Amino acid sequence: MKTTIKNQYSSANNALIFFVSMLVGYNIYQEIFHPEKADLILCVIMIVLTTFTIQKYGKKTETKQ
Repeated sequence: MKTTIKNQYSSANNALIFFVSMLVGYNIYQEIFHPEKADLILCVIMIVLTTFTIQKYGKKTETKQ
């Protein structure tokens, strides 16, 4: 059984998730140590946009036998 990814957006989705994760982690650090520099609203907006993007383009796999 072989699993192949037929979705052309899967690598872009992974890059987007990686970028947003880094941004959220950095802003959580800023909120803890330097609250005046934190921008959590931007993080929430980016998380919502990433969620909608992943749901729209998805990560669908196709199984071949």
